This record gives sequence, C-alpha cells and structure tokens, in this order.
Amino acid sequence: MHKGFLTIYWRDMLRFVRFRTLLFTSLVQPALWLAFFGVAMSNNFERLTATMQVIPGVRAVGYLTFIGAGVIAMTTLFTSLFGGTVLLFDKNWGLMRETLSSPLPRIHIIIGIGLSAMTKSFIQATVIMVFGLLLGVQFFEGYTAIQVLVSLFGIMLFIGAFSLGFLFLSAAIAITMESPEGMQAVITLLTMPFFFTSNALYPANSFPPVLRALSTVNPLTHLVSGIRYFAIGSEFSSIGLRYTYTQGEVIVSFLALLAFAGIMFLIARWRFTRVTVT
Repeated sequence: MHKGFLTIYWRDMLRFVRFRTLLFTSLVQPALWLAFFGVAMSNNFERLTATMQVIPGVRAVGYLTFIGAGVIAMTTLFTSLFGGTVLLFDKNWGLMRETLSSPLPRIHIIIGIGLSAMTKSFIQATVIMVFGLLLGVQFFEGYTAIQVLVSLFGIMLFIGAFSLGFLFLSAAIAITMESPEGMQAVITLLTMPFFFTSNALYPANSFPPVLRALSTVNPLTHLVSGIRYFAIGSEFSSIGLRYTYTQGEVIVSFLALLAFAGIMFLIARWRFTRVTVT
C-alpha cells in the first residue's frame, strides 16, 4: 500500500509546529474568544434570563457552557477552511508542480492535508475544552471517568468528520485559485453564512423559516449538536429554553457530516485530477 500521504501529513504538521507564531495564535485565539466574548455574553444573557422560570427536572447550564460548543465548532470551521491555503502557496512557489509530477498519487495529497487539518482541529478543540473548564464551562458535569472518555471520543469523531469535509472543500478551492487574496475572499464569503445560520451562538428554533431550513442542512449545526450531546448531555436548559437531543438525532447528524465529507472529497478529487500546474 502506498503511504505517500503520510509524507504530506508529516510535512504539514512540521510546518504547523515550527511556525511558532502560527502555532501560538491558532491555539490562543479561540481560547481568548471564549474568554472575552463568551464571558461577556454570558453575563448579559444571565442578567436577561434571571427572571425566567426554571424548567423543573431539567439541568440548567449557563450561556458560557452553551456557547462553548459553538466556539469549538467555529474554530474547527476556520481551521479547516483555511487549511487548504498551504496548497495554494505550494502551487505559487512551484512545490506543487514537483509533487504532482512525482509518482505520488494525487489523491494522497488531499488525504495527507486532510489528516493534518483534522489533527490540528483535535489539538485546538482539546485546548478550548481545557481552557473552558478553567473558566467555568460545565462540560462533563456529573460524568464518570468512563463516560468522559466515551464523550471525548464522540466529540472527536464529529470534529474529525466535519474538519475533513471542509478541508476537502478548501483544497478544491485552493487548487482552483491563483492568488491568496482571492482564496481569502472566497473563504470569508463562505464562513459567515455557515456560522450565522447555525446554532453555535443562539438557538436555531427561533430563526425565520428560511434560515431555519438552512440551519437544518448546515454541517456546523450538526457538529454543534453532537458536541453538546456528548459534552453537556441529552437534555438541558439554557437561556430559558429546553434542549433535547436523542441518540437517533445524533446519529443522523454524524451521518450527515460523513455524507458532506464524502461529497467534498469527490469534488476535491475531481479538481485535482484535472489541474495542471505550470
């Protein structure tokens, strides 16, 4: 079996570790976002909902816990979408031409970059969870050690499927674009709709019908739902609303992420088989 994708993976991970500024900002930025935005919004929401009646028999969590899953998902989205940028730089610097002319199957380039983006997402999610717990995020509250391990495994499964899907999309865009500025504009255009039509920051049930329909098919919504199911529980209340996630719904969300990743992989593979780098 050809294992050339491991070389692509290892090269990108070495670049990630050796570029200290990139490593530092990619790990610290989401933690700071949770610390400043999350804490500020949490205080405001708790003040607004202080007079709301507590739902009996349902565990109540603060907005900081609610948004914690959204911050993990947001970070995974940004990391994955910008992960394909390395391919564009390789293309512009002539390294991609050498790679494509080698005996390495082109599909291994996609797989290697995809695995490196998934690893980065795992690292960032772990940092955010640890930092969130220090801030008071109520993840895994009341869980046994075995339940925490199972929940972490479930969260990483969701993050892995999600990150692969958006990395494959990013790779397809990168191999098509000619300039980093153009790719950044496209990624920025894609990021906002995905983020703001999801349930990362607020409940999607209160959306207008059109936005609610978009939220239902939004991969980010499925990721956030999976993280909340494993990290908070199948039933809880926050900002005055009750949330219930069944096992069936979580399985459907995971299958939707797998389907999205599969479709994006086919698109990326199609683009790489057609590309000619001079």
